[in-house]
Amino acid sequence: MSAEQMADPMNNVGELLAATVPMARTLNLQFLETTPERAVVRLPDQPDFHNHVGGPHAGAMFTLAESASGAIVLAAFGEQLSRAVPLAVRAEIGYKKLAKGVVTATATLGRPAADVIAELDAGGRPEFPVTVAIQREDEAVTGEMTVVWTLRPNA
Repeated sequence: MSAEQMADPMNNVGELLAATVPMARTLNLQFLETTPERAVVRLPDQPDFHNHVGGPHAGAMFTLAESASGAIVLAAFGEQLSRAVPLAVRAEIGYKKLAKGVVTATATLGRPAADVIAELDAGGRPEFPVTVAIQREDEAVTGEMTVVWTLRPNA
């Protein structure tokens, strides 16, 4: 790991996910931005992952959005990994418009990280939503997803 990477480990969340999550590698997801406030992940246009109308398959878009949600969770709560495991509890996705070409997912936390950590500090198992917008290159929103995550305290 370079000195630059050690100085800013949040820049490595995307690299970590791409290296350790097989589906992220399979879909060639590109982690463009990963901060505790926002994660942006791109799905390149790949004919092998097209659906019957020539756009990205619904499963590929689900994986894209879920990966963006995981990236922001790791960025926001990475310092808690020694005492809690982040787990997706449930997810809901809505497909709004036809997606074609490159699509990008932008994830944001739906609850302040400090509140989640305070609940963990108090002995709870906090749950929190992450909202994700999926957009085409023309910025039209083609899908929206909400993933509810928890931080499960280590036993």
